[in-house]
Amino acid sequence: MHAAVLTAFDAPPIYRDHPEPVATDDNDMVVEVLAAGLHHLTRAKANGSHYSSTGALPLVPGADGVVRDQSGQLRYAALDDTNLGTFADRTVIDVRRSVVLPEGADPVRIAAAMNPGMSSWVALRRRVQFTPGQRVLVIGATGNAGRMAVQVAKLFGAAHVIAAGRDAARLAALPALGADETCTFDRIDRAADVDIVLDYVWGEPSANAMIPMLTARADRTAPLTWIQIGSMGGRTAPVPSVALRSARLQIVGSGIGSVPAQDFIKELPGLAAAVAQGAIDVRARAVPLAEVAQAWTADTDDRIVLVP
Repeated sequence: MHAAVLTAFDAPPIYRDHPEPVATDDNDMVVEVLAAGLHHLTRAKANGSHYSSTGALPLVPGADGVVRDQSGQLRYAALDDTNLGTFADRTVIDVRRSVVLPEGADPVRIAAAMNPGMSSWVALRRRVQFTPGQRVLVIGATGNAGRMAVQVAKLFGAAHVIAAGRDAARLAALPALGADETCTFDRIDRAADVDIVLDYVWGEPSANAMIPMLTARADRTAPLTWIQIGSMGGRTAPVPSVALRSARLQIVGSGIGSVPAQDFIKELPGLAAAVAQGAIDVRARAVPLAEVAQAWTADTDDRIVLVP
């Protein structure tokens, strides 16, 4: 079979022949890969920069994908740490970390949406007691995951969703996806009275946003849960001590480890159904797996999905 094989952290994968996968456990299943998303997580795990990366080479990247099992059913599968990911004609999945997809589901749409969509879906379902009618701020709303977070928050019944980002032109497209309001970072105080922040940026931009937001809150004793999800603005954030003392602010993270794997799996069917039904807008671009080297460094607003 063919696979995309990474042999160095500073170079893209190479499309080449690769040994066939072999199941080694009762829960293992050899499957045919139909579509696999090229996510930020995939790149980070592959180059060793993500905290869950094994750091071992060579490896076949790919953290998840849509596969066809041995009975012909389509499944979405999330892979654990492995050197044989989904950027291949075939791979091995743990059937317990997969879900059968709804009839008629588009493999490319599902592969593009599940990883970025799961970030906000799990954050609102598993990291906070979210209730319909609450107000949500999405920081970094112009990226793929942020765009989907706006939609997920509205789908869950948020009364008011504010989308924040640097690019005013990209922000302008978000009201059509459910954003009730948009703002750039220099006007973050307009989002002062939200109940929940979904933060895909972190770093100095997020730390600098805290004080203007907290200062402008009508009631500083009202709970504010700040959920750190991504770190596009920096891995560390110089959070001012006064932010933690002057308001009822709680900072939590959402990701692998802070949410048990079984809780992620329990949320997969709901998100897959929402994507399959068209309740969430997905921007996906299918690219042949043979073109993985070019796709690896491509600059695009669409989520690239590799198709063997």
